[in-house]
Amino acid sequence: MKTIKLNQMENKITKKELELVVELQQKLNTAVSQIGVLEAQKHSLLHDLAEQNKEVEENKSKLEGKYGAININLTDGSFTSIEQEAKPLDN
Repeated sequence: MKTIKLNQMENKITKKELELVVELQQKLNTAVSQIGVLEAQKHSLLHDLAEQNKEVEENKSKLEGKYGAININLTDGSFTSIEQEAKPLDN
């Protein structure tokens, strides 16, 4: 019996195609990694922001306890009182 070999194409993409696929995948991985780093930084900054807001509110409460409701000039520290509107009595 005689065996006939068929000319089969190798199951591979070209070297140039492979290089492009690898390059694009590396760019994608880099972008995903950078997004992860930025999200971690964002998460940390949001915690810092919440803590700063808490400190601002605590300080505001202390100042209102001492001076009442005021607007503070951040340049020189002077302040003016905030007029509170009288609430009508409910009947």
